[in-house]
Amino acid sequence: MSAVAAVPRHRAKATRQEKLIEATNVLSSLDGVSETMLWTLYDRACESGRSDGVLIDQESARICEAINYDFAGRFGNPDGSFAARAAEIDRLIVRWLENHPDGVVISLGEGLETQGRRVDNGRMQWLTVDLPAAIEFRENFLKPSKRFRHIAASALDPVWADELGPNTDVFIVAQGLFMYLQPKAVQRLFAELIARFPKAELVFDVIPQWFSSLTMWGVMKTPYYRLPPMPWGIDADDIGSCLREWSSGIETINLLEYRAPRGWPRLMENLLRMNPTNKRYLPCLVQVVLQEKRSSPTAPCCE
Repeated sequence: MSAVAAVPRHRAKATRQEKLIEATNVLSSLDGVSETMLWTLYDRACESGRSDGVLIDQESARICEAINYDFAGRFGNPDGSFAARAAEIDRLIVRWLENHPDGVVISLGEGLETQGRRVDNGRMQWLTVDLPAAIEFRENFLKPSKRFRHIAASALDPVWADELGPNTDVFIVAQGLFMYLQPKAVQRLFAELIARFPKAELVFDVIPQWFSSLTMWGVMKTPYYRLPPMPWGIDADDIGSCLREWSSGIETINLLEYRAPRGWPRLMENLLRMNPTNKRYLPCLVQVVLQEKRSSPTAPCCE
């Protein structure tokens, strides 16, 4: 969620070959988009601690406990929506690994997500790509290993893709990332992913345009936390046509729901969904399956 800064193409890459380590009382200097990794971590950790939780994530709970940070004061009460999002992506990865047990999962802007630990089949490889400061903070709790590698680079810098060949079985996760990019950067990255990995499967989440516009004005989640600007938003009805205009290398596009598991956020969403036309104004996950045919980008259609 934090690998959004542009990095020059000549920048030296830092690749490391993820072991668990016990850290305590770790202080955070993260800010801006990078700080959102603490927000999503807190949501997953709290959801994991509930008897009716939608996600079991003991590693997030361990990491959250080790960080000296006022999560509740900063972010308020968690609603479980990030945990629900992660659980849905977990299901997609597990299903993909059934057919590609030795495949590579690439997680762009992963922050403190521990998804690889939840879906590990003992054979897959996991590649975490994030900004150097984010990787450095992550490695307080999760060290890289032979199968769980870290690359300290921007998701927009193609240097990370040099680690893999075009014929590698690849599943790409961009969780909590695209909305923080400028629209043209989203298009450019999407086209680059298709060009590099023409047989890949990709999943990412989107926010609707109205919420993107709201964040550009400024949204205070709590009196102590203002959401970072989210320049790229797209309504659900426009996703398919936009992506297919960006690329002809797409085989299928699936829009998947995820919801806060309980409380007033769940109630409000249920009320909105009573009118089917309102679904376009809600966040969702996008699953894209690519075909082998390579494609070239066209003019942006959904800025």
